[in-house]
Amino acid sequence: MTLNTQKYTWLIAALSVLLVGFSIYTAAFGVFPDVIQRGTHLALALGLVYITAIRSENMGWKALILIGFGIAGMSAALYQAIFYDAVVSRYGAITDVEIWVAAAMLIILLDATRRTIGWSMVILALAFLAYAFWGNYLWGDIAHRGYGIKRVMSQVFLGADGVFGTPLGVSATFVILIVILGALLESTGASKVLMDIAVSATGRSRGGPAKAAVVGSSLMGMISGTAVANVLTTGTISIPLMKRGGYRPHVAAAIEAVASTGGQLMPPIMGAAAFLMADIIERPYTDIATAAIIPATLFYVAVFSAVHLEAVRNKLQPMQKSELPSARAALLEGGHVLIAIPAFVGFLLNGYSVMYASLAAICTLALLSCLRRTTWLTPIKFVQTCRAAAEAVLPVAMATATAGIIIAVVTLTGIGLKFSSLIVTFSGGSLLAALILTMVASLILGMGLPTAAAYILVATLAAPALINLGVNPLAAHMFVFYSAMLSAITPPVALAAFAAAALSGENPMRIALVAVKYGMVAFLIPYFFVFDPRLLGIGEISTLIMPVVSAIIGTVILACSLQAWFFGPAGWVMRTLLFVGALLLIMPGHLTNLIGIACILAIWARQKAISLNTSGVGTP
Repeated sequence: MTLNTQKYTWLIAALSVLLVGFSIYTAAFGVFPDVIQRGTHLALALGLVYITAIRSENMGWKALILIGFGIAGMSAALYQAIFYDAVVSRYGAITDVEIWVAAAMLIILLDATRRTIGWSMVILALAFLAYAFWGNYLWGDIAHRGYGIKRVMSQVFLGADGVFGTPLGVSATFVILIVILGALLESTGASKVLMDIAVSATGRSRGGPAKAAVVGSSLMGMISGTAVANVLTTGTISIPLMKRGGYRPHVAAAIEAVASTGGQLMPPIMGAAAFLMADIIERPYTDIATAAIIPATLFYVAVFSAVHLEAVRNKLQPMQKSELPSARAALLEGGHVLIAIPAFVGFLLNGYSVMYASLAAICTLALLSCLRRTTWLTPIKFVQTCRAAAEAVLPVAMATATAGIIIAVVTLTGIGLKFSSLIVTFSGGSLLAALILTMVASLILGMGLPTAAAYILVATLAAPALINLGVNPLAAHMFVFYSAMLSAITPPVALAAFAAAALSGENPMRIALVAVKYGMVAFLIPYFFVFDPRLLGIGEISTLIMPVVSAIIGTVILACSLQAWFFGPAGWVMRTLLFVGALLLIMPGHLTNLIGIACILAIWARQKAISLNTSGVGTP
């Protein structure tokens, strides 16, 4: 039997509008108790996952199964909201019926997570559940006393912990509103305005299309908040543009992948992980956004420098003037919708919550969109915006709910403390070794996961080890956030590279390897802000100027070392000296900075001497 699934389109639209409407309503009039707010958010998200799956299956009997899963999942997610008073009165005691409800919830949630973000998160959650049930059969420090099904299900399902814990709460309050704002900006043409500005500003320089991708992705990161969404938005414009400019397809895709990855770090509207961090370390979101300014700047300076040096080395030509869009025309046509971004920042700086600031920006944008017919939010466009917002939040909702299972097991068994102790033990008490181990763990745990999900894992398991070694808590969490973010371009499972591969038609593994090359400097940056918290904006402004300037220069020199070009080709000896000089420049301390400058000046003098005796050597 074949089922006509086209009729489910209206149901997807209805659930999307309901999810957006519920989120805006609670932002305006106050959120419900945790399990009601989070349960409703999860129920609507699960419904959307399965209705969307029905459309893609186009099979009658499979559709019936999916409908059953969707109804059961929504019912299980809403169970605590419906029986709120009875559940609260029992203080965490679980009934036999609720064990079955919890089991159904877990099965359906894991299946929905598999359908949304793949197997990685599901396998991790199953491994942690197995550890909760049978960890008593293990050995040494990782063993625990063992827990029965009642205790585990109570921990994972009941109350405002586990599935309905803080991560899902962040998705149901902060993230969904930021996603709605981003979807509105996209539907009103903000992304085109930003890309036109980026291309207009950089197109007349060497490697202009690639630089436009870097600038455009950094700006679009304020809207999309995820690497994959950023690639799929800006990449449709930048990758063909780079290919026409002389970049090989896999190089163009790699540049877009690494540039889009950094968008999650870009203030003022960062990725979902930033809102999770604010909640976990109990700091205002403005503190997180402020701390991200310098690392984000260094990230894009590194990528921009690598792109420029690649263009110089390969003698790529600037774009023709006739190919460039007009930034002025773009701003006149749709620049008014961008006012929503400073409106969001203004409300934050005036002490309003992220939810209220987001709501104010959404209302501002809705009003501004009426100023021109091209940006007007028509009813059809509004429904399309709701669908885009719902689609974008599904991976975050599934990832955060599933992460709640892992966090519940970590809390129940104490494995988080044991994992942190293992990092400290293996590092021998060395902070540098602990940082390397933590980054490796972050990249491995983040394989195939959205940054938000990867951050939750490493923030729970690895960040406490760094804090125990004396690292500033903000620096420790920013380090694991940065590391989790970079998993989007790290082989073998690099989500941003796979998204870029879909646009370029190239091998995703090849793209990931080239992306790592362009982003290599970015892998080093988080070590420096751990050793020098001033690079997170911690301290008086007068004390930040010198370390920031030296860090920017050092980042550019690092790119020169890795790209083998510094006012001309650089051999291995020169590259090594440049690398050492750059590290010394970024490291805190006047003496190390002076030695770094001396190394760089020596290489510069050597290259000038070579250029006097050799013709045909270009300069950047």
